[in-house]
Amino acid sequence: MQSNEKNGRDFYALAWRWHFYAGLFVAPFMILLALTGIVYLFKPQLDALLYPQLLRVEAGAQMRSADQLLAGVRQAHPQAAVSQYLPPSEAGRSAQFVIGEEGRQWNLFVDPYSGRELGRQDAQLNLQAVARALHGELMVGTVGDRLIELAAGWGIVLVVSGLYLWWPRGRAASALFWPRLHLRGRPLWRELHVLAGFWGSLLLLFMLLSGMTWTGYWGKQFADVWNRFPAAMWNDVPTSDMQAGSLNSASRQQVPWPLENTPLPRSQPPAADAHAEHRGHSAQAGHAMPMDMPMPAGIPLQRVVDIARERGVAAGYGIALPSGMEGVYTISVFPDDPRHDATLHIDQYSGKVLADVRWQDYNAVARSVQMGVVLHEGKLFGLGNQLLMLAVCLAILLSSASGLWIWWKRKPAGRLGVPPLRHELPRWKSGIAIMLALGVAFPLVGASLLLVWALDWLVLSRLPVVRRVLA
Repeated sequence: MQSNEKNGRDFYALAWRWHFYAGLFVAPFMILLALTGIVYLFKPQLDALLYPQLLRVEAGAQMRSADQLLAGVRQAHPQAAVSQYLPPSEAGRSAQFVIGEEGRQWNLFVDPYSGRELGRQDAQLNLQAVARALHGELMVGTVGDRLIELAAGWGIVLVVSGLYLWWPRGRAASALFWPRLHLRGRPLWRELHVLAGFWGSLLLLFMLLSGMTWTGYWGKQFADVWNRFPAAMWNDVPTSDMQAGSLNSASRQQVPWPLENTPLPRSQPPAADAHAEHRGHSAQAGHAMPMDMPMPAGIPLQRVVDIARERGVAAGYGIALPSGMEGVYTISVFPDDPRHDATLHIDQYSGKVLADVRWQDYNAVARSVQMGVVLHEGKLFGLGNQLLMLAVCLAILLSSASGLWIWWKRKPAGRLGVPPLRHELPRWKSGIAIMLALGVAFPLVGASLLLVWALDWLVLSRLPVVRRVLA
């Protein structure tokens, strides 16, 4: 009996130590992800509040065609390269072009009835673009993406170890589910930390796992294994050596997750111009071409808009314009209900639809991921979904901030305050199994777990000087 009690205390100390390490690393990332997530969560409301002069127009009798609007943009910005067009989603809404000018990307807003330019915003430095880039890769590219992936993986370690520490051990049932508000100081903060973590644990795990599908390493490997379309779908389609995911960026998404690892089709220039790749980019994309070289004729932009309407693409879609002589038009829409997803690739010369991928073409994994993405972003069931995800974000903020505060108040002056580790610990089979499972499922996390374990067990806990600093 005494041996079992001792083992229980030792396991608790071990879980507490790993919870400490995970929390110290993860907490700053969790705070950042929660804050940027709240910003992106309420994108529709914030955009309407911050940019009404760019988004709303007085509805007129007749909208101008997409080509008339494009001509106006090219006349006003002759050196700009137009990369995307977003038609008005409804009457009284502006049209939008994404242009590259003077080394920067701009969102250009146009009145679809008069053709008047309403204004522009930096496509990479507006509130939503910055929040999205910070949320996905800390605005530092691949290194940031890997750090976010590590933080998400260690967040799972944090939740698992936190639930073990929370598990009832002779306490009253009421104390497990509701804070004892009569407490004061650090004990009250501990109560809030524990219960915020407990009540938010399942949704936090969902947020972490659904977010991992967007990461550059694990997310890509996961997609390569589980996200498959029948190879025959591309048999009769000329394809490039690029994937559709190349159209996405940290600040803007053009194709959905299920399509990211699919081949990007290519347009076939007219026979007389099949060798003319060096002549420049398509005029529809707004790229300049030498005046003495004839340009192959391409379909008008309005024809692409008509194809979207004829094919029943939901309102709110965007059109990526061709890049290069073999580039394609890409229509994509991300509706609140993912069952209305649509991604179309169109030959820029013939107007032939090279690919038309819908919800019914997704496999079970792709459907689950895409449904999780929409739920993660708070779009699946309107305001209720937003408020649910807001509650999760607030629980993350409360748990992270209270955990840091508890540590700061508990730690001895001039020391880190790491929970002690006994070297004669018996093997914790369940804990080892959980760590192995996490390491196999998430390789970056597994590698970091081994590194931290080796550093902690073999070095930090054995050197007297280091132990005094950490204690």
